[in-house]
Amino acid sequence: MGSKNTVEWMRTEWGIFRKGGEMGWRQRGRWLQQWVPFGTRTVTWGIFSITVGPLTKGAASTWAAKKWSQSSAKGLHIYIEATGEENVPDDGFVYASNHESLIDILVLGAALPGGFKWAVKRSVMNIPFLGWHLRLAGHVPVDRSKGKEAAIAVTEAFEGVLRDEKPLLVFPEGTRTEDGKLRPFKNGAFQAAVLTGKPVVPVALTGTFTLMSRDEVDMGGSRLREDRLVTVQIGSPLYPNTELEEPEAVADLCTRTRTAVIDMLAKVSPPEAVAAARPQP
Repeated sequence: MGSKNTVEWMRTEWGIFRKGGEMGWRQRGRWLQQWVPFGTRTVTWGIFSITVGPLTKGAASTWAAKKWSQSSAKGLHIYIEATGEENVPDDGFVYASNHESLIDILVLGAALPGGFKWAVKRSVMNIPFLGWHLRLAGHVPVDRSKGKEAAIAVTEAFEGVLRDEKPLLVFPEGTRTEDGKLRPFKNGAFQAAVLTGKPVVPVALTGTFTLMSRDEVDMGGSRLREDRLVTVQIGSPLYPNTELEEPEAVADLCTRTRTAVIDMLAKVSPPEAVAAARPQP
């Protein structure tokens, strides 16, 4: 990715590059306090990953990703409560999580047990240090362009991870929520699960939208635990229904997963938000 595309990605993904001129000096100072150390950590762990990773067949890159996630969460004063680790199966499976914020991946990287391959937007793979690490660690690039060929390529990439008996993390909504409500799920990962016979583990993430929604430039100035608490609920694995034909089995698995995420969100979210997320009768 050239410098022009890198800047365009940053404008799309980070609120400061769209709203930088609107920030007061206090907010600019807070932004620098939060994101300059974050950038330093990203570069440091990225260098470790791309230098040591090739010598360990990617194992060091997976370890570095976990350490980057944990150190970043701690450095940004994010408190994480995770439950349901006992539900995680062995070998290949799909983590399917709702997507609230830009910081979701570092929260899940810190909270989910072991390592996983992440389905990441293809343009992110070309960001210096971060993208280099992602490629080396074997994460899965996803092309958001529409079309049958792009969808087939994504599903095949997901299948490859699962057939290698590795966990795969996807955000089946496809992009971050704009209003805090759960969006419809896309079928790609569920089709891969059906084709490989692997389970889907639903994950409900709560609190990152409040910390940093899509248009926010930082996570606020409060250091209180109750203001910076994020919960990660890991549900029981859901297996494809082998008695159904493939299209019906995919739709069934997708529906059951989304319902499980909604039910977990209902435990910690306002009732009106959960009601809005449920499909209309």
